[in-house]
Amino acid sequence: MASCLEAVRLSKKYDGLVALDHVSLKSSSGQITSIVGVNGSGKTTLLKILAGLEEADEGAIMVDSKNTSSESLRAKCTMVFQKSVIISGTVYDNVAYGLRVNGVPSKDIKDRVHHALGIVNLAAFGGRKARKLSSGEQQRVAIARALVIERQIILIDEPTSNLDPANTLIIEQAIKDSAQSRIIILSTHNLPQAKRLSHRLVHLYRGHLVEDGATEEFFARPRDEKTRLFVGGDLQ
Repeated sequence: MASCLEAVRLSKKYDGLVALDHVSLKSSSGQITSIVGVNGSGKTTLLKILAGLEEADEGAIMVDSKNTSSESLRAKCTMVFQKSVIISGTVYDNVAYGLRVNGVPSKDIKDRVHHALGIVNLAAFGGRKARKLSSGEQQRVAIARALVIERQIILIDEPTSNLDPANTLIIEQAIKDSAQSRIIILSTHNLPQAKRLSHRLVHLYRGHLVEDGATEEFFARPRDEKTRLFVGGDLQ
């Protein structure tokens, strides 16, 4: 079971433009880490590299102090994207998909899907057509699909972007409950949400890490001027 995920001086460029510049962070099991920053700061790029979906140009990713390849990361992590990827079929089919691909027995699939849907308050939705659900309900399906495969590292990109308060509350509670036994790293532009959910915050600005600290310290006593401006809503 993974208990610690660490990024060590990760750098990434796209067409010569810096997306990440020697970014390091560390997150442990039972802890929610939020990556915050203005648009284009490198949040999604960092999550994709941590998930093994993209390769860094420089740096390393360590799981429990061991250097870990992208292939190995993909076996340990699951990532939930900002825009839910919903396949045709029922809600049950969507949540069960990863289990079926991995050859999990049908009886176990049924029990695990039922449990995961209960976490996101969709226990009665298994037979519904997934693509007919609201955007908030679809995002809850995506969260359940990530939880059901029981990976130890979950990465979530903007978990509740443009969702209503009811769906936001359900998703936030599911994230909190799941963090008790997992490493969870999420990106969000929603500072009140980051404050509610996080144990630690990482502030990226134009690919640079400018602040990394405990939530209370981050908001009450930011060390970097850019973070102070960002918390106050004045950073461009």
